[in-house]
Amino acid sequence: MALILFLAFSLFLQGALGDIVCEQLPTELCSFSIASNGRRCILENYVSLTAGKMEYECKTSQVAVDIMHEWIESDDCISACGVDRQSVGISSDALLQPHFAAKLCSPACYHHCPNIVDLYFNLALGEGVSLSDLCKVQRSNPKRVMREVRSSGAAFGPMGAAPMGSLSGEYYEIGYAPAEAPMYY
Repeated sequence: MALILFLAFSLFLQGALGDIVCEQLPTELCSFSIASNGRRCILENYVSLTAGKMEYECKTSQVAVDIMHEWIESDDCISACGVDRQSVGISSDALLQPHFAAKLCSPACYHHCPNIVDLYFNLALGEGVSLSDLCKVQRSNPKRVMREVRSSGAAFGPMGAAPMGSLSGEYYEIGYAPAEAPMYY
């Protein structure tokens, strides 16, 4: 009998507390939130056919987070990291903005906002750059970061002949790598 009561109470408590489901979040809390299933929530926009204006909705992305679940980012971290709750989608483009890189690499963000740092850490890796190395350069020479990150057809990434596995823990130079030419058919 005690087991049945425990199971019933557990189900009731889970339903009362609720899980975070991206599609059920208000749009003003969507960006930089993580659902109970570990997937990032993203804000998407569309033109409403009935109203004829831009509308926003919160969706579950395919981007999974290993280190945290059920996370709604705090206003303090949104401000400290220089991100915007109304940002649509997930993009590494913000890394090209000098003021954003400075805020992201600031101690207030980098050491106290693991969700945002994890997101941009992975976005930077996708571009071939280590966020920790980018922040080291940002602290020592902010103008150099923007010179090296700004791209006009070249992708930024690690330079040198060191294999990827040997780069962990070591400083390496951030530089340009030639992008492949587009293919036309």
